[in-house]
Amino acid sequence: MDSLKYLSHYPEAIRKQVLELIEQEKLAHHLKTKYPKAHTLKTDKALFAYVNEIKSAFIKNAPTLSKVVYDGKINVIHNALGTHHIISRVQGIKLKSKNEIRIASIFKNVPLEFLEMIAVHELAHFREREHNKAFYSLCRYMQPSYHQVEFDVRLYLTQIDIFGKIEDWS
Repeated sequence: MDSLKYLSHYPEAIRKQVLELIEQEKLAHHLKTKYPKAHTLKTDKALFAYVNEIKSAFIKNAPTLSKVVYDGKINVIHNALGTHHIISRVQGIKLKSKNEIRIASIFKNVPLEFLEMIAVHELAHFREREHNKAFYSLCRYMQPSYHQVEFDVRLYLTQIDIFGKIEDWS
């Protein structure tokens, strides 16, 4: 069951179903059937515009985003899917704030729903620092299928651990 480290807090019945998909080598097929196409947001500029659209639509009074980029240094397997930073600097007598979101570059070739889930998660941190009830309510407000997509991202990470990336998502 160590192969299911991303699903460790899910019920035993669900983990058994996932193990069956793994044993039959059908996990990638399951994900590709559910999410047939990868997104087309390959550049940092396109990613910034996309995340800014989500922010503008759902949390208008959140701080302005300074930067949204794909980051090859984020180690998905051991660290995080994305990060958010609020960087404050003193410039003269003013305090300037920059708000950044970095998303692991492994998510350049995944379905749009996966990318949206990560963006929504990081944007929610600008309002709610902790992973509490209010945080997840905000995530569901921005992406109603948030919890299902988060589960599917966990399946994708399990797929990567065991079999490698799904290369032919197009």
